[in-house]
Amino acid sequence: METKTQRKPKIKKPPVLFSKTQRIVRAIAAETGGTFLSYWNSPGGNVCQNDVQGLYEVLQRIGPQKNLHIFLKSRGGDGTASLRIVNLLRRYTDKLIAQLPLECASAATMIALGANEIQMGPLAFLTAVDTSLTHDLSPVDLHNRLVSVSQDELNRVVNLWRREAQSNKKPLSDNAPNNPYAALFQHVHPLVIGAVDRASSLSVKLCTEILSFHLEDLKRAEEISWHLNSAYPAHDYPILQKEAKRIGLNVADLDPRLNDMLLDLHELYSEMGQEALTDYDEQNYHNNEIVNIIESVGIQVYYQIDKDWHYRAEERRWVPMNDNSSWRKIEKIGNNIARSIFHIR
Repeated sequence: METKTQRKPKIKKPPVLFSKTQRIVRAIAAETGGTFLSYWNSPGGNVCQNDVQGLYEVLQRIGPQKNLHIFLKSRGGDGTASLRIVNLLRRYTDKLIAQLPLECASAATMIALGANEIQMGPLAFLTAVDTSLTHDLSPVDLHNRLVSVSQDELNRVVNLWRREAQSNKKPLSDNAPNNPYAALFQHVHPLVIGAVDRASSLSVKLCTEILSFHLEDLKRAEEISWHLNSAYPAHDYPILQKEAKRIGLNVADLDPRLNDMLLDLHELYSEMGQEALTDYDEQNYHNNEIVNIIESVGIQVYYQIDKDWHYRAEERRWVPMNDNSSWRKIEKIGNNIARSIFHIR
């Protein structure tokens, strides 16, 4: 007896709320009396190299400005991309003001360091910028995915081991019980440890370079960079406004009215960036999520994931298939709205 081929369910698609976000973007620009730009990442997105070109597309439309206000919301990403983003922004403005109503973590904190002034709302926080690294030789988790390794984690293991050895009055030797590296190398490849140490030095260099765009005292810039890289017990430790001032950043209160408007904009972006997963079966699903959004008056650029995922049981990992993910652009040209694929390779 023949059976009908089971049809795949309809693909879930997130909403694109350009008309609604534009109303708030225009209102914020009018409230600040300057030019406004938003740079928003969903939990599934991050600061990445292609964002630089996305920002460039928006900044070309804006043109050079005396003052530029940028709304930052991100959990972090690629620190080298942060340096490129700051370099690009500083080419288009003499004074950069970062407006933070919410999370501005890790690589996003680096971007905020490039601003002449950081305005923080009641829910806003920065974080430490110590580097974690996912290497081709990194350990894997239960799902056979590479995990990130941070310099701070490695240092704490070694320091704890040495303190225990000193308290027991046992000198370090080449034997595993007394030598932390001998034990670490069983779980973390030596090349990964070397790469993480190199990445940590890079993080300090990036922060110092970013601060130098507006801070002439390079010694002070290095002090702030070292503090952000090594003074916190956790990578996601929230640096609130009071502490940000104490470490030497130019921080001010975000105007309550602007804070509320930015939270309204964040709510619309969150609706656009909602999870859009369509399950086919236990081993296959489709992801259609919007993860990164860049917007100013008259233009919105966003990155949308559009691909299938298949679970390869023999390898215990998910692999992408039929990947049509791309950057997309919406522009208001006169009274018309133009939509297009924005190709970045």
